[in-house]
Amino acid sequence: MAKKSLCAWQDLALGAAILAPGSAAKLKTGDWRTLIPRLDEDKCIKCGMCELYCPEFCISEGKDGFFRPNFAYCKGCGICANECPKQAIAMVMEEK
Repeated sequence: MAKKSLCAWQDLALGAAILAPGSAAKLKTGDWRTLIPRLDEDKCIKCGMCELYCPEFCISEGKDGFFRPNFAYCKGCGICANECPKQAIAMVMEEK
């Protein structure tokens, strides 16, 4: 059976119901945000608290040991910045 592709959230009618199970991995929710997290590598201690608290599970550790979000899924909620013990993450306006 061929797999159906999902439409973008912007294409859903107001009040629409999604009748089949889906996931954010298919819907790429990153375009909902207005702010993005910006990492200051000089302040970051690579503790991973941002990854732990991210409700979208879109932050992962890079080869350099720094944790960065996948912007295709980051909603810009700011929880990572709020939980950073060294204030190494600032929420800034996204330039489109």
